[in-house]
Amino acid sequence: MRPASWIPTLFATEAIPSVMITYVAFIMFLQMKVPADMATLYCGLLSLPWVLKSFVRARVRRVGYYRTVILWVEWLMFATLIYVALYFPQHRGHCQSLFWPLMALSLLCAWHELVARMYYERMLFPRYQRYYNSLKTVASQSMAVVTYGMLIVVVSYLQVVYRSIPRAWQMGLYGLAGVILLMALYHMAVLRRPPVGDDYHRGTMMQAVRAEMTVISRIRKKPRFFSVIFGLLLMLLPQGLMFYTRVMFLMYPSELGGLSCSIQEVGLAQGTVGVIAFSLGIAFGRRLLSWVGAKRMFWWMAFPLGLSPFIYAMMAFDPPRSLHVLCLATFQAQFCFGFGLNLCMAFVHYLSGERYRNTINYLYVPVVAVSMCLPAMGSGWLVEMLGFRAFFVLDALTAPLAWLYLWRSRLKRVVREGMA
Repeated sequence: MRPASWIPTLFATEAIPSVMITYVAFIMFLQMKVPADMATLYCGLLSLPWVLKSFVRARVRRVGYYRTVILWVEWLMFATLIYVALYFPQHRGHCQSLFWPLMALSLLCAWHELVARMYYERMLFPRYQRYYNSLKTVASQSMAVVTYGMLIVVVSYLQVVYRSIPRAWQMGLYGLAGVILLMALYHMAVLRRPPVGDDYHRGTMMQAVRAEMTVISRIRKKPRFFSVIFGLLLMLLPQGLMFYTRVMFLMYPSELGGLSCSIQEVGLAQGTVGVIAFSLGIAFGRRLLSWVGAKRMFWWMAFPLGLSPFIYAMMAFDPPRSLHVLCLATFQAQFCFGFGLNLCMAFVHYLSGERYRNTINYLYVPVVAVSMCLPAMGSGWLVEMLGFRAFFVLDALTAPLAWLYLWRSRLKRVVREGMA
């Protein structure tokens, strides 16, 4: 079979449940009357599998039966979604009973992403991988838009039909499980067994973890390691604080400082317009780096990365009067986020050297996930303590602190090596 027949579906299958866990699960918690501080805490913990997966990368790379693992993981994702759907009406207000099945699903998504990438690298020569990278990226991002935006819209319609929020989410989860089932059946037919390399079945899981820990120890010896890590944490702090709170801001009633948006409006503004803007920002930033050069782009990316909280602070004091204005503001905030996020890639490349030069996934995703999930987990508590106006003002003030630190510590010269 031609690679174009399985690449889009393989990476779209991973995107469907991962987007549901990353974005939609928070709305599920809120609609099931889970307190905001607990909802942000549990949703932040759901990103931990994406951090830990890099520690088993060396072991997975030696596995020769990628096709079998992919199929088993897809069937387990289907079974987990069915389980969550069956028992969803019983989870009302109980964080842990909904959290643990979602954590299992997050583990499966992270494992699927890792094995699918290994299968992709084993089946295609590097020159063909460069040719199909765009197709893989477009498939993942398109499915993110469809899953985040359309799922919320469909669930909101079902809430009107069934007059029951748990029942509507249950039917939406059944629909997602059906899509995963179709993907698994299709992959059983089209995926071929990859060739087994010479390193097949060498080493144990613990040896793989120790190997990754050794790499981390070498990375820590890089010049100005702690300065670079602290600068990265400061840059991502504004985005981490507002990762979940921007959805809370849209959904909460006006008497609590929110915008009183319906779930359909949240799906359109955040799930469709926001995801498209974020993807465009990343793509435009990467293209601009190749055109203009890394030397001139440091501050042009550092400033937009911290602008999103200012936009939400303005909306908190002057709420948008129409859905078009809300979508425009969301587009600006998410585009700036995606555009500036390219700078974080340079920090990771500097720390890792040539080890992760050919792919940003194995170190870039875990580092960014850790940097954002820690403030995200406490953001719900801060909103309840301060209110939306004070929270977004405080969030916006963290961006100038990051810019000042980057300037005073002169990290531009250090990180420029990673952008080269």
